[in-house]
Amino acid sequence: MRVLGIDPGLRNMGWGVIDVSGARLTHVANGICHSEPGDLAERLLSLHRDLTEVLRRFAPDAAAVENTFVNKDAVATLKLGQARGIALLVPAQAGIRVGEYAPNAVKKTVVGVGHAAKAQIDHMVRIHLPGVQISGPDAADALAIAICHAHHVQSSGRLEAALARAAR
Repeated sequence: MRVLGIDPGLRNMGWGVIDVSGARLTHVANGICHSEPGDLAERLLSLHRDLTEVLRRFAPDAAAVENTFVNKDAVATLKLGQARGIALLVPAQAGIRVGEYAPNAVKKTVVGVGHAAKAQIDHMVRIHLPGVQISGPDAADALAIAICHAHHVQSSGRLEAALARAAR
């Protein structure tokens, strides 16, 4: 299974692609979509275009996006929500189901604690994906989201298999 993780952002939208085979995770690619200067509509369009190209290039089977947290600046939260809409829309347009995870759930899965710092996330992503060259903090977060999704999909698959065996 190939998983695309997306860290939504209006200026910088991180993305990371991993392959999952059993418990083995392999880095495929990562990067950052930078929105073009201009009004909000132009910025969203450039993110849509760039993320669509990522999906075309890497053909993921699944995608995951981090949930938006609400901060004190309502305008910034709304703009981030619009960028998150692009992060949800592009995989959906390609027929890919999208998992959504709270930031603390991603951190807990990858680092082991729900309030990990960016440096800890980067460090643990490098442990999960040895030899990875990370394009920046947004790409590290996106890879962490992909890893989180891979773990949750594997866990739910094991649970479903156990329930099916118990039902026999």
